[in-house]
Amino acid sequence: MLLELLRTPPPKERANAARNRIAVLEAAGRLFAEHSVEEVSMDQVAAAAGVGKGTLFRRFGDKSGLAAALLDTRERVLQEAILHGPPPLGPGAPDDERLAAFVDAYLDYLLEHLALVRMSETAATGARYRIGAYRFWHQHAKILLGTTPDPAYAAHALLAALSAEHVASLLPELGEHRIRTGLIHLTRTAMRPFST
Repeated sequence: MLLELLRTPPPKERANAARNRIAVLEAAGRLFAEHSVEEVSMDQVAAAAGVGKGTLFRRFGDKSGLAAALLDTRERVLQEAILHGPPPLGPGAPDDERLAAFVDAYLDYLLEHLALVRMSETAATGARYRIGAYRFWHQHAKILLGTTPDPAYAAHALLAALSAEHVASLLPELGEHRIRTGLIHLTRTAMRPFST
């Protein structure tokens, strides 16, 4: 299955590199939970993890790379539910129900990790589209939108409404309930046949 191919296994690493990675991710997760993501510096993460700044920057590049690494495990849980979980999120339900379940589950994931997802998506122009998870989400939505005239575009358009920057901007004004209701309505509208 194409979605399975989009999931890349973590690279093999030396034992000390694996220990350093775990120490950094645990320290970053703890610091980000205690303070806001924006307030924590890479220097603070390196010190809390007991690694040099060089090690941290070589491994993760910058704070957005660190955010993406922290999100990786959480994204894999959602991907696993999409691939092998019970319907309607997993296989076995009609496409429209699966797409609505995906949007609902993705919004849960996004709201739980909003600051981290926002950092990973906005660190550089186009960062969101280079993240491997985005390619997975896009391919999944594209498959489910297969009856639309342009499934690839429809999937991008739907995912645009789920961007962390967009949701974070709307959340104070509209609240979670209105955003969720609007996204599910948008999903159902996207699944309707086009008339030309």
